[in-house]
Formats: sequence, structure tokens, C-alpha cells
Amino acid sequence: MDQTLAPLLTALADYHAKNRYGFTPPAHRQGRGVDEHTLAVMGKDPFRDDVVATSGLDDRSSSNGYLTKAQELMADAVGAEQCMFTTAGSSLSVKAAMLSVAGHSGSILMSRDAHKSVAAGLIFSGMQPAWIPPRWDGEQHLTHPVSPAQVEKAWENNPDAAACLVVSPSHYGTSADLRAIVDLCHKRGKPVIVDEAWGAHLPFHEDLPTWAMDAGADICVVSVHKMGLGFEQGSVFHLQGDLIDPAHLSACADLLMTTSPNTLIYAAIDGWRRHMALDGREVLGAALELARKVHSDIEQIEGLHVLRDEFLAEAHELDELRLVIDLQRLGITGYQATDWLRENHHIDMGLSDHRRIGADISQSDDEDTVHRLLEGLKDLAAHAESFERPPQIILPEPGELELEQADLPRDAFFGECEMVPADEAVGRIAGEMATPYPPGTPAFIPGERLNERVLEYLRSGLKLGMNVPDVTDPTLETIRVRKER
Repeated sequence: MDQTLAPLLTALADYHAKNRYGFTPPAHRQGRGVDEHTLAVMGKDPFRDDVVATSGLDDRSSSNGYLTKAQELMADAVGAEQCMFTTAGSSLSVKAAMLSVAGHSGSILMSRDAHKSVAAGLIFSGMQPAWIPPRWDGEQHLTHPVSPAQVEKAWENNPDAAACLVVSPSHYGTSADLRAIVDLCHKRGKPVIVDEAWGAHLPFHEDLPTWAMDAGADICVVSVHKMGLGFEQGSVFHLQGDLIDPAHLSACADLLMTTSPNTLIYAAIDGWRRHMALDGREVLGAALELARKVHSDIEQIEGLHVLRDEFLAEAHELDELRLVIDLQRLGITGYQATDWLRENHHIDMGLSDHRRIGADISQSDDEDTVHRLLEGLKDLAAHAESFERPPQIILPEPGELELEQADLPRDAFFGECEMVPADEAVGRIAGEMATPYPPGTPAFIPGERLNERVLEYLRSGLKLGMNVPDVTDPTLETIRVRKER
């Protein structure tokens, strides 16, 4: 296909050139009615390009097929058979992918380091999770994507599961051996869903981890706004093979999607795809070179260390654009470092945990932006001794966060629940999920039987600065559990 085309962008340019005007949503009429205070901050351009998709950008029956053509071009650019754009992030896309393999009952193999959207997918679908423990890194106290051996064992224990869902790359940039995992699943005639939210850029440079479609996955989901250049909420399904019905997948997505998709999000995906198809290898190559230089420069800052060899010793591949910086020698937490850099250098970090921060280098970065990062990190290291010593976090050992799935997530979530003191929640069945952010991996989900270690971990982490945004009681003094029968 002609990758120089960008049908959604071209249609938007044509809309403006013809001076179209709609007596339709959105009511701001391309910014005409927006107040001056809002325009002073946002400008008029976002409103000018916020055009309704049907009976606006396209006609009332979408006969020009701008979106369809854009999706076909994306599929061609990345080597997928079909693609679908969505506008509620990969959270929506993952849920739809899970619904597409769900029956009236049954189970699905899932890596336990999955995003909270996977737990939501279990609640929507009514499926039972057959959890695959992630690869536990005892030295770093974090997890890496599952291994083929773990997937094989999970299939032996759950031969009737509908599919296998794997997260790769992880929030720390480590990747699974997808080719081997896909081969294991396909030998059983079972589809593989890859939550590749952090991997939109992977098809466009050979020095990046293996792209899920190249590995033979049936569905992969990417967030274009994470490592691509799309707007927030921009996500794409990629689909191939005959193990998942594309029409049913589309119908499942339609159940969850808005009927008023944002044209800005779609057009930005379309433009980014064209840019990557034409120039992706060059610009990503430059970004990788810059990231390697930044890695080397950070290593020269006393007290800081970029985790690379440690990760490659445990994981199959690593995205070098994801710089994970260990702060252990400084004696401070990633939460403290993130807050300090924001307050003192106006720099925001994407990842923070009890001993690390993360900086993502994209094709948009250059010597000026990374200089700002390095200056901030140098200043952080110089001031670390003045930080208040953080309280101790109670870190679980391998297996201590592997909770018993006592009820279906759907039954527990919609069942009759009550709030009880945290100490009394031990042994009870959770009626909610607790998801430390980032990365958004649930420590427990509805239907799991709570133990003392997981509650200690969360409550000690909260004192340290951990963000747990989705529990009913943000203090974790009380926990929502199922009423005992």
C-alpha cells in the first residue's frame, strides 16, 4: 500500500479547506463559542480539529471510508492482517480482546503482572483467571514477563482455557520470549493475546524487542500515546490468523466504545503511522543512540545506576528506550525522587517505585531535553542526603502475593460486600481491587482471598508514598470484602 497516504489527515484538511460548518456536535463549533479564558490556555486549534466523525469529517453513512483506509494502512505498515483504532486507550482494547475469546463460562491463562484493565475484563466477561506467576526478580523485588516454561505448565494445569494473555513489554521495559510462547499456544490451537501497550514503536526498528505480530500472536494491543506520538487514549488492535473472529472482536469493541470517537485521536494515529512507515527506522535509531548516551551519562552520576544487565539476566529482551534508574545507593525512594524532581526541576518521571524511577526516551527527545534530565538527576543526587529517611516497606517474597482465587471476579465485584478493618480483612474475599500506580498491576482483585502479607505490603507502601487510587478507602484502614455467607 502507498504509505505516503494519510486519509484521516487529508480528510481533516479538506474539511477546513471547504469551510464546512456543522449544526451537529460538538457544540463548540470548532471553538467559535469557547470562552476567552479557555482559549487563552488551550488555543483554538484543538477545538478547530475536534470534528464529529460521521456527518462531519465523513458523510452520514461514512461512505468515504477514511477510518477504514487508515486502519488498512496501519495493518500494512506493521505486518498485521487487520487493525482497529480505539479512543479509550489500551484499557478498552484489552477488555474487548478478552471478551472476544470469552464464552458463557470458562477460564483464560493470564500473567499475574497484568494491568488493572485485565481485571476489569474478567469482571465484564465472567471468566475465571488461571494465573501464570510472573518471573520474580528477588534481587530487584520486581517482576518480568512470563517464561515459555511457565506458560507450558499453566496449559498442563488448565488445558481447557480459552486463550493465553501475556504482558510484554513490562512497565520496566523487559520482554517475554513471545515466539516460543506463541508456538506453545498454537500447538494447542489456542490464541495468544499480547498486551503490548508499551510497544507501539516495536515494528519500526530491529534493535527493539520482538514485535508481537512478528512472533505470530493473534491479537496485540498497543497504546500509541505511550511510546508513539499519538494523543492520550489512542490505541490500536492488531489482528492476524484464524483463531479469533475479527467480526466478533469488532462487535465486542463496539460494546465498550463511544459512539462519538475523537477525530483528533484517530488523525494523530494516522499521521504517526505514516511518519513511522516512511522515517521510523531513522528516527528511532537516533532515539536509541541518544538513550544509550544518556544511559552512559547517568552512570557517571554518583549514587545512580541504570538497570540493564540485571534485567537482561532475567528477561528475554529489553527496550533500551526505557531507562530504569536504581536509587538504592542514594537511600531514597522513587516516590521521593519523583516528587522532588517535579517540585525543583519541573520534570515529571513516568515510573516510580520503592527504589527506582524511570525516564522514557522517545523520538521527540534531543540533546536539550536530555540535558535537562541529566541536570535534574545530578541535582537530585547532590541533595539526596538531605531527604528524610523513608520508612521501611514490607516487601513480599515470591509467592506471597499469589492469592487464592476463591470466587469469580464478576461474582465478587457484584456480590454483597461490606467494609471491614484491614486487620479483619485477612482471610476474607476481596470485593474490590487495589492497584498501585504506576504501573497499574493489581495487588489483589475481586474474588481473591486476602492474606496478611499483601495488606502489609500495601499499607507500608502507602506510608512510603505509593499511590493506590482505586480502593474504596484510600487510607487502607478498611477494605471492601464480600459478606460472609
